[in-house]
Amino acid sequence: MRTTRAWVLVFAVVALASTALESQQPQQPAPGTPTALPSPPAREPAWAFPIQAGTLPPETPEPKSVPGSSKKYTPKEIDDLLNPPDWFPEEHKPAPSIVQKGHGAVLACGSCHLMSGLGHPESSDVTGSTAAYIIQQMQDFKAGVRKDYARMNGIAKEMSDEEIRQAAEYFASLPRTKFSRVVEAAMVPKTFVGQGRMRFIDPKQTGMEPIGRRIITLPEDQDRARLRDPKSGFVSYVPPDSIAKGRALVETGGGGKTVQCSICHGEGQKGLANVPRIAGVHPIYLARQLYLFKEGDRNGPDAPLMKRPVAKLTDDDILNIAAYLGSLPPQ
Repeated sequence: MRTTRAWVLVFAVVALASTALESQQPQQPAPGTPTALPSPPAREPAWAFPIQAGTLPPETPEPKSVPGSSKKYTPKEIDDLLNPPDWFPEEHKPAPSIVQKGHGAVLACGSCHLMSGLGHPESSDVTGSTAAYIIQQMQDFKAGVRKDYARMNGIAKEMSDEEIRQAAEYFASLPRTKFSRVVEAAMVPKTFVGQGRMRFIDPKQTGMEPIGRRIITLPEDQDRARLRDPKSGFVSYVPPDSIAKGRALVETGGGGKTVQCSICHGEGQKGLANVPRIAGVHPIYLARQLYLFKEGDRNGPDAPLMKRPVAKLTDDDILNIAAYLGSLPPQ
């Protein structure tokens, strides 16, 4: 009788411990559950480091479609960062699980970078980079030597080396294409940063405002961008004369102010070996990286190559360089 009671007690303790452990495990949201994310800290310049400051009206709940796709997804499914939509699966090779499905604190790669790899401006365009380069960046994020102001450090830390390799090889296989255009303008629509840290035309304000010393990046089609349509790109408005000023810095080094970019990034800034292409990349992403290099938040094995080029750059220089590079053809 005592033996039986002892075993009953053991089973009860084990059951309680198991229940406690299960309650501590992160629960995977059901498919279609939008993923809530904390807002990153504010950082200047605000146009390069967007922080959500408002919201657009919610989408109506019925399934949505995009031009040319036979797929349909509800807004909840589209906003689920662990299970992003794949509007054109027939146009890319089968994507590894980590690109399509996230787990725990690891968002699916395709949610921010899109299944095309072209990405939204608040993330990055990863096409045109080698798998080795992408793997190195993920290792740098994981080690904390490259700091992302939003969330890549946390994501990288929870990804396995195999997941990183699979994602890198997938994105490196995708074609680069023009996804953003750059337009010089003295006046721009009144805007705000909304869901997904994406900038939208402000529905509460009409008219235009001076661009000042900013780059204002907006979706070409706001509705399609919200649907994560990988075929609907962006327009970046930049101050007048910024493209020509940026060209002088990029192509000549500006008389010693910086270094001619093609020395490392290759002809047309289209990439050279494991050095990434910077031609045709989202201008606000490019500006963000120049600030991170200059301020010491982006390090790693390749970072010393960027120390001298950014050391003397002013805010205006960074804006102008980003405007010019963003205007170049990516192919």
